[in-house]
Amino acid sequence: MSKSKTILIVIPSLLIAVFCLLAWRIFHLQYVRADYYNKTSQRQQNAIITQSPQRGIIVDRRNRILAASNIIETVFAEPRAFADIDRLKDTAARLQPIIDIGAHKISEIIHASGNPGFVKIKSPITASERDEINAARMPAIGVQSSWQRYYPMHSLTSHIVGFVGVDQAGLDGVELKYNEKLKGKPGRDILIVDAFRKPLSARDTGDRLTDGSGMILTIDSVIQQFVRSALIKQVKAYNAESATAVVMDPYTGAILAMVSIPDYDPAAYSKASADQLRNRVLTDPFEPGSIFKPIVAAIALDSGIVTTSQEFYCEKGNYHGKGFGRIGEWGNHRFEDLTVKQILIESSNIGMAKIGQTLGKKKLYNGVKLFGFGTKTGIDLPGEDSGILRPLKKWDGYSVTRIPYGHEINVTTLQIARAYCILANSGSMVTPYLLRAVIDEKGDITKFPPKKNLAGKVINPDVANWIVRQALTGVINEGTGKKAALKKWQLFGKTGTANIATAGKYDETNYVTSFAGGGPAENPAVVVVLSIRKPDKSLKKGYSGGRVAAPVFREIMQKTLTYLESQ
Repeated sequence: MSKSKTILIVIPSLLIAVFCLLAWRIFHLQYVRADYYNKTSQRQQNAIITQSPQRGIIVDRRNRILAASNIIETVFAEPRAFADIDRLKDTAARLQPIIDIGAHKISEIIHASGNPGFVKIKSPITASERDEINAARMPAIGVQSSWQRYYPMHSLTSHIVGFVGVDQAGLDGVELKYNEKLKGKPGRDILIVDAFRKPLSARDTGDRLTDGSGMILTIDSVIQQFVRSALIKQVKAYNAESATAVVMDPYTGAILAMVSIPDYDPAAYSKASADQLRNRVLTDPFEPGSIFKPIVAAIALDSGIVTTSQEFYCEKGNYHGKGFGRIGEWGNHRFEDLTVKQILIESSNIGMAKIGQTLGKKKLYNGVKLFGFGTKTGIDLPGEDSGILRPLKKWDGYSVTRIPYGHEINVTTLQIARAYCILANSGSMVTPYLLRAVIDEKGDITKFPPKKNLAGKVINPDVANWIVRQALTGVINEGTGKKAALKKWQLFGKTGTANIATAGKYDETNYVTSFAGGGPAENPAVVVVLSIRKPDKSLKKGYSGGRVAAPVFREIMQKTLTYLESQ
């Protein structure tokens, strides 16, 4: 084949091959890689600005601020716009005198960023710094506004309100429980920019900013302060490990105060220990001791098997028998015949054990279940424990004699508070709650009334009223609760002193001392339950509920009832 013929064949073949390659390349770019290049061009042409919503405010029942959000402003850069080193140096030099950060440091921050679209240079900045930056109109440098949560009550309501993380999402308390309502919905703007990232126009994304809803709680921060101060004072006086307290409206279940000591500052939650973060009112069940006695007495009277005039022989302080071991009295008392009222006034363990035996396992178990023990109360806070009430099939002679005086059962402070509300409101069940109302972004208020009791009366109203107005006023006036008495109001209540159960046996050194009650007895305004764990016996100042807890109850009731009268 001649050379000219070879050229005539090869050149067209090469041209055809080149055109085929070009066609394939065009097809590849326009169809196979179309999405990639489209997104790449959009990133170069668009700047997305996200507008963060303001997290909803949280206030107490009298509109005192418990949590709110403030605007903080941040100067930022878009690192991908500074591929040119000279441009980076020039911008850093212009920014240096405004924010008082060295140009080399600014350059280092931008250059080292792993995010091509955003890097924070300084936060927060002042209003004057913001205005100077905006006036300078430096390409790819901007000011971003964001929200910072603050808690003006600090530790006072920490276990109720909770806290938010760095992303402003709720991590505990009301902040976590109602995070979806509080957080709002972010907005988004897309700006079309030139090669120097200067805005040219805006696109409508349809993503409208919606601020979070506000929350009005049932908490009264004044009562909260009364409770917290009284508890802290007594914990220090007795070198105790911890303390809890709840104040409730007995008719609605509204929580007026809830305190767990030790506590923490929500604004510095990362520095708090696990002990400080734990809301012991909800998370720490304990054997309640004698504050459980009025509940079992009410169950027995409601059954009709036991009467108010019935007497129980209390064995002169030494009761023993097959299947339930030996039972003694607190302080080695030697009681003989006692009525139910006297059993509660004197806080007789043997009298309660005999009431339990008279009632029987099944009726006692069903009654305790009906009061809500062994199940969560349903309060609108995370982390609630259900306590421990063993199944009836696991009960024995010890169970039916020990549970009536508050052993072999674990309860939370909140469960006991609910039970005393049932006694105080003539026998009706209540559900503890914190959310009183929600305020939407328009300012409209939606009230959240207490949950209705659909189960009827837990116990007969006459029985509940007799326990409160006869037996438990007797405890205050004549019995172990004398240190809780007030002259102006007739209070009702019961002391409790229980060994702490650990590793299957009782700690003979450490106790939980408690007081549960309320007032005024004829028409209770509040129920108060408090417990102080491990008061130091070595101080020789006493460790019983009557000595340690009753004075705290008295102080809380004195201040709370005086305050409520003035409102």
